[in-house]
Amino acid sequence: MTDLRKDGISWADLADGASVLGKADGDDVLVVRVGNEAFAVAAACTHYSGPLAEGLVVGSTVRCPWHHACFDLKTGEALRAPALNPLPCWSVERRGDRVYVGAKREERDPLSPTTRGPVAPRSVVIIGAGAAGAAAAEMLRRRGYVGPITMIDEDPTAPVDRPNLSKDYLAGSAQPEWIPLRPEGFYEEHGIVIRRTRAKSLDLGSKHVVLDDGNTVPYDALILAMGSEPNHLNVPGALVLRSFADANAIIARAEHSKGAVVIGSSFIGLEVAASLRVRGLPVDVVSMENRPLERVLDPRVSGMIRSLHEQHGVRFHMGAEVARIEPGKVTLRDGSTIDADLVIAGIGVKPRVALAQAAGLAVDNGVLVNEYLETSRAGVWAAGDIARWPDPHTGHRLRIEHWVVAERQGQIAAENVLGLAQRCDMVPFFWSQHYDMTIRYLGFSLPWEHVTIDGDLAAHHAAVVYRAGKTVGFATLDEDRINLDAEVAMERNDEKALDALVPPTNSI
Repeated sequence: MTDLRKDGISWADLADGASVLGKADGDDVLVVRVGNEAFAVAAACTHYSGPLAEGLVVGSTVRCPWHHACFDLKTGEALRAPALNPLPCWSVERRGDRVYVGAKREERDPLSPTTRGPVAPRSVVIIGAGAAGAAAAEMLRRRGYVGPITMIDEDPTAPVDRPNLSKDYLAGSAQPEWIPLRPEGFYEEHGIVIRRTRAKSLDLGSKHVVLDDGNTVPYDALILAMGSEPNHLNVPGALVLRSFADANAIIARAEHSKGAVVIGSSFIGLEVAASLRVRGLPVDVVSMENRPLERVLDPRVSGMIRSLHEQHGVRFHMGAEVARIEPGKVTLRDGSTIDADLVIAGIGVKPRVALAQAAGLAVDNGVLVNEYLETSRAGVWAAGDIARWPDPHTGHRLRIEHWVVAERQGQIAAENVLGLAQRCDMVPFFWSQHYDMTIRYLGFSLPWEHVTIDGDLAAHHAAVVYRAGKTVGFATLDEDRINLDAEVAMERNDEKALDALVPPTNSI
């Protein structure tokens, strides 16, 4: 690998928008040319260390191929979640026809202000310390807000890296200390107070949040980020996976279990099944659906996913319903039984809108917000799983339960609290991990009319496009760069570019 400090690289070999991976004092560094300038940043994404050399340069930014974090090449700032920390940067010097990487710049606090909003509320209260709430609190500081910030959440461990709970952590390959989003003392250090209690009601007139113990917290600006709660079975006996404590409870039970039943064939349910198989447990999946993920993926893709799980020993019971859960046994409606002493329900979630509804905010399958994520009451914003916003790409109101969407909406809401007028115009993105296969999905899960599959599904190397007059969903298996290209095209509503990536007639 090129020594970027000693040997440098030829300017002629560095095309506009192109990057070169090299070393500087032992660090992997990416040099990127933008017009007549060159910038040097760390080569690994600060989220999960994704390889930015395999990512996509868009203007003066670089996007990670794994989870679509976006960084400013000039400053290293993490512009889009899921990355929260900035990239380390190096100075760059051009001497003649060569470019050399110089000294590493001093790394700055991840919440050090980069810009300042024109509005400064007397105080900001955020209800919820999940993806949206935590991202909002951090963005307030990053945009120069110095006033009081209070997050209210009864979960004693939040904020945590929730996507990891059903994936590597449940499988046993991620350590407990990796799960908190920030180290102990981080929020206190940045003047962010977390009240570990429940918000009981909202007094929008006097601008107070009433807590479970009767105390009140005043606010000048309010962000609602309560998230979702798991749906529960009509029969008792199943665990759910939503919090760090839930994951630890499942792991504790798994260590002494002889078999597990996962109820539900959603992405979360199947990730749990995969993780438990990695731990060596026999796993049965019981679902009322006719096929896994039937509302999200077409039969060919969902069939491939089912086949993958079956190859790893998962047994499926589709079109089935649980009648009883007893010690060591699950009985289905048809009278058949499954031996299992661990049962996990993954049958979806519902948005926590009761607080907003009781306060008189407009609610319809979520809290209704405008393009700036402001609710029907001025000075109150909503973000994450509860927010139903007008999407400019589809013309529909959307409410999406994805981690990255929640984080980005939290950031947008925070910027709008400070008067920065940021529209919510993102293209939703999520990823799902099943053994050694990862699905990356862009779009809206709207009804589709035509599906195009380009590649080899069986080899887990393909792009799948869902169209209904225009592209509404774009999924890839091991085609990370194509997924990034599709994201940019969908952001620009560029159907020609999408057709060029996967022609509508090019299907298997």
